[in-house]
Amino acid sequence: MKAALGALALTAGGALAADDVTLQLKWVTQAQFAGYYVALENGYYADEDLNVTIKPGGPDIAPVQVLMGGGADVMIDWMPSALAAREQGAPVVNIAQPFKSSGMMLTCRKDTGITGPADFPGKTLGVWFFGNEYPFLSWMSTLGIGTDGGDDGVTVLKQGFNVDPILQGQADCVSTMTYNEYWQIIDAGLTADDLVTFKYEDQGVATLEDGLYVIEERLDDPAFVDQMTRFVRASMKGWKWAEENPEKAAMIVLDNDETGAQTEHHQIRMMGEIAKLTAGSNGALDPADYERTVSTLMSGGSDPVITAVPEGAWTHVITDAALN
Repeated sequence: MKAALGALALTAGGALAADDVTLQLKWVTQAQFAGYYVALENGYYADEDLNVTIKPGGPDIAPVQVLMGGGADVMIDWMPSALAAREQGAPVVNIAQPFKSSGMMLTCRKDTGITGPADFPGKTLGVWFFGNEYPFLSWMSTLGIGTDGGDDGVTVLKQGFNVDPILQGQADCVSTMTYNEYWQIIDAGLTADDLVTFKYEDQGVATLEDGLYVIEERLDDPAFVDQMTRFVRASMKGWKWAEENPEKAAMIVLDNDETGAQTEHHQIRMMGEIAKLTAGSNGALDPADYERTVSTLMSGGSDPVITAVPEGAWTHVITDAALN
């Protein structure tokens, strides 16, 4: 696997092995993670004397568990699950935030009569769980719409990692990402004119996605801080190259997809959408975006994802050193 190939750092004293860094992805190999594969393929990690191994994720892989178990040095996760894990005792810290915007949205069929949130009551909405439901619950709470069914509320359908419920008439709306599931609906035969979408970013309940996280105590080690500084610098170089060269970036992702499950058309389209989410970020976490995320997660009604404002859940130490 290309991700496992070693790189040698040449120094005045001869050839020394580069520092090993293992990255655990949140999901399978796809353009959602293009920046890291680009940094690997284009030699940006090697230029920083790093030998980076990229481990794909999947439905049965919990990045936090891999990180806490020592299977990775750094992980990609959405902030809701990372902050929930921190509150539950896993000391994970955000060291960089390559994604500026959220790609999460609710996609509905127009033939259900839905034209705006006021039309949600009485409808069945597909929602992802495992921490991904909290922006939705916060949104419904803001709208004053119950989630226990009935004419005045919505019926929540626990949605799997597909869009079958909207295709098969089991749900009026389903959860989608701008770069993935929305296009699965389109590819299944519906058109954009058949659909109405509600982006969480536009509804004011978006939470941060795809940040880089490490175990807090490791930041006490100057050598590790140095490794992560070089890793973030190279990764952001990869992300900016991917934004500017989306088709080439998509092909690099395909070259690293050992499953053969991804297609050129879907990955090029995905990379075009991903570039919109990473645009505007230099890798440093915006405190205002963090505070909005925390506020959203704490306003999930009687069962918020976190119950207290986190302390020490992010740091600029790495990005300050990497970007300045």
